[in-house]
Amino acid sequence: MADYSESLIKSLIKKVKEYPRFSKKEIEKFCWMAAHEHKHGVLPSEYDIREIDENLFLELLQEFKSNIH
Repeated sequence: MADYSESLIKSLIKKVKEYPRFSKKEIEKFCWMAAHEHKHGVLPSEYDIREIDENLFLELLQEFKSNIH
């Protein structure tokens, strides 16, 4: 997995929690949205199929699952 700065991960975790209708039950969706926004500069549209940084997505997901935020 790629190395991301702790500050990047913390800022994205904070951003995820601030998304409208954030839900821990849908954490995969929200981590995917954050990874998409980080790579493309915008939140995904409804049927957005652009690639994301999968390693970043997995690291965000891991952070949420290992540290109950």
